[in-house]
Amino acid sequence: MLELNTAVIQTQPEFGDIGGNVERALAMIPPGCDLAVLPELFATGYQFLSRDEALGLAEDPRSGGPVMSALGATAASTRTTLIAGIAERDGDRVFNSSVLVRPDRSWEIYRKVHLFWNEKEIFDPGDLGFPVFEACGTRIGMMVCFDWIFPEAARTLALAGAEVIAHPANLILPWCPAAMITRSQENRVFTITANRIGSEERDQPALKFIGMSQIVDPLGEIVVRLDSEREGAASAALRVREKDKLITPTNDLWKDRRPDQYDC
Repeated sequence: MLELNTAVIQTQPEFGDIGGNVERALAMIPPGCDLAVLPELFATGYQFLSRDEALGLAEDPRSGGPVMSALGATAASTRTTLIAGIAERDGDRVFNSSVLVRPDRSWEIYRKVHLFWNEKEIFDPGDLGFPVFEACGTRIGMMVCFDWIFPEAARTLALAGAEVIAHPANLILPWCPAAMITRSQENRVFTITANRIGSEERDQPALKFIGMSQIVDPLGEIVVRLDSEREGAASAALRVREKDKLITPTNDLWKDRRPDQYDC
């Protein structure tokens, strides 16, 4: 069994203030964390007006830009693995991505598969599938925001061996916190949803973000949950048991699956 000291970070970014947003968010990370999860698009804000605007504010993780440099420096100095949502530039493509940065500054990327609403006009759809990565002595998968509504996303990660699913988000729909309880239960994994608060209205309908960042255990118990109004961090020590998929002495979550009977 692994004891993992984790934190979920809830922020209120100011659109376009990359330096300020990054500095404030990273300052919230509690000491002694093995793993800290930050929101979707935590450095830029969410409501891009055009694809060109997103490309202009996005960063190629390979380039050593300000966001990746700050994440790497913080991971190294605090010995914390960081997961954060970023606007990722790859040539003339731009993705709504989540990056995992280890204390040795090595990093991994996930590109959001299920784009929400106007994101379809801004971002390219994710093309890397749902990979699982070794970090913090365990196996971690990533989802971004609207991926929550597709049970296939979390199931794919769990079947690939993820014991923790990190979920950077900018949630406006109210049902996600409850749905992530089910995602934890049906896959017997920890889920960490890092959301933002506040609102944005940039010549578009105003978006109100719901906060309620949370950590849920594999039985669906809420370990910690923040409110809908305040920035901050919540910490929890998680006891991760590898491949603990027994529901009863005779029911194994994986062995009892009947793929031959599923039409999906």
